[in-house]
Amino acid sequence: MYSRNLDLRPYLSHKSLFLLGPRQTGKSTLLRTLFPNAHYVDLLDAGTFRELSAFPESLRQRLPPQKQLVIIDEVQKLPNLLDEVQLMIDRSKEVRFILTGSSARKLRRGHANLLGGRAWFFNLFPLVSPELNFERLLDRLNYGSLPSIIDSPYPKQDLNAYVGTYLKEEIQAEGLTRSLEGFSRFLTFSALLNAEQLNYTKIGNDAEVPPRTVRDYFQILEDTLIATQVPCYQKTARRKPVSTAKFYFFDIGVANNLSRQGEILEGSTAYGKAIEHLIFQELQTYLSYQQRDDPLTYWRSQTHLEVDFLVGDHTAIEVKATTRVSSADLKGLLALSEELTLKNKIIVSQESSPRWIDDIRVLPVMDFLRALWGGELLPA
Repeated sequence: MYSRNLDLRPYLSHKSLFLLGPRQTGKSTLLRTLFPNAHYVDLLDAGTFRELSAFPESLRQRLPPQKQLVIIDEVQKLPNLLDEVQLMIDRSKEVRFILTGSSARKLRRGHANLLGGRAWFFNLFPLVSPELNFERLLDRLNYGSLPSIIDSPYPKQDLNAYVGTYLKEEIQAEGLTRSLEGFSRFLTFSALLNAEQLNYTKIGNDAEVPPRTVRDYFQILEDTLIATQVPCYQKTARRKPVSTAKFYFFDIGVANNLSRQGEILEGSTAYGKAIEHLIFQELQTYLSYQQRDDPLTYWRSQTHLEVDFLVGDHTAIEVKATTRVSSADLKGLLALSEELTLKNKIIVSQESSPRWIDDIRVLPVMDFLRALWGGELLPA
């Protein structure tokens, strides 16, 4: 049991909520912890699913009159139920719903009733550093941050099972692709390019599927909350930026499993890439949980100057696995600072203690994470 940094209770006095997140991120555990007295409707239960599929209006009959909070798990399995949810919200100012889902595809692409502003959207991500007391860094770089896997005595086997469950229940069962074999090959080769610029042609050639199909497959990953595209920042005038997005899987362990990555050891090339992925996960989760509107991008010029992450227009973050930052590691930040008035320029590194290089702040990984979640890094 972990104390999560997402507290939904203050928002329920205003609206009903959608809570989306990949399987096993802990949505049900979080909600049962925060709301032990709520009325639960689990659409993974076969009997419940059959009844509500045939008679959606029976949802109203299932609810005790005194219950004011209703939690419906995996609502994407029965999108038509959202019409009943809207009806109940409109008829009662007291009732609130929390609607969970592990896939946004049916909701967003199947013309589901998204309640027309009657509910706010939240996301739950894998565990982040404050939820783990800023510990277990190497475990996370190897096996990821899903609660059931990071604590497992057999994390490799559980990661295999997790990927298999995703393919079987999210892809095959929902009929999201005609060729599960082609999609499985795509997953492997896309994971090898995790945290890099998208290259549909290369992945298509490697996986033996057309580039257009690769594009569709990436959309499936996004719709099922398995991966995120990070666009390239475009507002630099002197140095023309590239237009290609980078992408990251939602969890380091899942990416490692799909790419058949061996053990990640400190000082290896894979270690530096995994640290970058970890910083992405932490930034994405922090911005989401804090309800920040700052876009998360990266920057790369046509001449290959690059900064790993840019938060809004104000904070640039470069991730280096080196134990001693040199002048060569500053080139991207210095070039970008000629284009933008940056409030923060940060290098996350493997150095042993924080220091400054002129106006660039050099932070060890754990110091960066503590400062981020302590609210010290990003301006309000």
